[in-house]
Amino acid sequence: MERETFGSRLGFLLVSAGCAIGIGNVWKFPYIVGQNGGGIFVLFYLIFLMLLGIPVLTMELAVGRASRKSAVKAYQYLEPAGSKWHLHGWVAIIGCYLLMMYYTTVSGWMLSYFVKFITGTFSGDAVDTAAVFGNMLGNPAEMLFYMILTVLLGFGACGGGVKNGIEKISKVIMSALLVLIILLAIHSLTLSGAKSGLAFYLVPSLERAKQAGIGSIITSAMNQSFFTLSLGIAAMEIFGSYMSDSFTLGGEAVRICALDTFVALASGLIIFPACFSYSIEPDAGPSLIFITLPRVFAAMPGGRIWGSLFFLFMTFASLSTVIAVFENIIASMMDNCGWSRKKAVIVNLVIILIGSLPCALGYNVLSGVHLIGGRDILDSEDYIVSNLLLPIGSLVYLLFCVTRWGWGAKAYLSETNRGKGIMLSARLIPVFQFVLPALILIILIQGLL
Repeated sequence: MERETFGSRLGFLLVSAGCAIGIGNVWKFPYIVGQNGGGIFVLFYLIFLMLLGIPVLTMELAVGRASRKSAVKAYQYLEPAGSKWHLHGWVAIIGCYLLMMYYTTVSGWMLSYFVKFITGTFSGDAVDTAAVFGNMLGNPAEMLFYMILTVLLGFGACGGGVKNGIEKISKVIMSALLVLIILLAIHSLTLSGAKSGLAFYLVPSLERAKQAGIGSIITSAMNQSFFTLSLGIAAMEIFGSYMSDSFTLGGEAVRICALDTFVALASGLIIFPACFSYSIEPDAGPSLIFITLPRVFAAMPGGRIWGSLFFLFMTFASLSTVIAVFENIIASMMDNCGWSRKKAVIVNLVIILIGSLPCALGYNVLSGVHLIGGRDILDSEDYIVSNLLLPIGSLVYLLFCVTRWGWGAKAYLSETNRGKGIMLSARLIPVFQFVLPALILIILIQGLL
């Protein structure tokens, strides 16, 4: 079967950026900024993104483009004879399944909140936003409905193929996402507390840095710069297998990171001016999106409209990741089992629907189930993916690309620098071989503590 390709460079960039841009950009990034002193965290985040995120991204893309295959077959095609690097390909596929078993539920929350704002659930100053969120989690029918709808939308997009399905739909979703985030940011900048919010967000403060702790800020920035790109479970590798040879991977990685970072930073432009305008603490934690911000929108003139637009934006951000990871799963089954795209879509649709049931029911029917360290089902699945599979997988890709026991630095660098654009210097290889593994090990150990 001839390998599918993207129809345009823009399509590749938008789909790949869509995979990286997810709930974490808008949900996690702002409250971590708030907890870590504002502007000083943003500065360290950008430094680690260039030092750690971009290089590892080029490695996943390089494995995909050089092999023109999905994770398992890619390793088998490139690995030295007799080696077992391809075993990580299977682990990566399992990681994608596990990620989608809880991500589809959280994505469903975004859809539910969009509908709630449209229908006026949050209209009026007296609305109890915490109760609304709790009632949603406790309603199994609502949780299942929006989870199933998310799965159907994701596989529906993938069913049309790379060029006519994923690329076309992702262009619409990502274009709408970018328009919405700009519109929402402009509106937030007109609020009365915008100046104070921007100062907290963008101006580094040594006083706030001391309060948060420099060590904590650095490690948090390192973690966020790493996790924001969804590296380590071959979610990006598959798009490397579809991309053109015309441009260097360094240049394309920078562009993907730039789009991802733009959305993360712009989300702060939405949230911090709003928080300061309505006297809301900017370090509200995970409850920021579903409890704190709806309270802000409810008190805001025209809040029903702005809340609807915000959760439509959140829906697009989450769906772009769902579609991208579904494609990785589908392509893996097509490559490893020889299935048609139609068969791979139908079989995996059933697998993901069944696999997502525990998480969707984890706050109601299965609320008494606690797994890893007393965590509920969603947090247990997220712990495995975020704290284990992503850092370990990224370390495997890194070692595969830059050590003589794997594909090798020379082959990796040759593939990365093929085409026009930003070239990576061979002088960076020692940094990749010694510094980056140490940073990833720090992230892994910290996540296990």
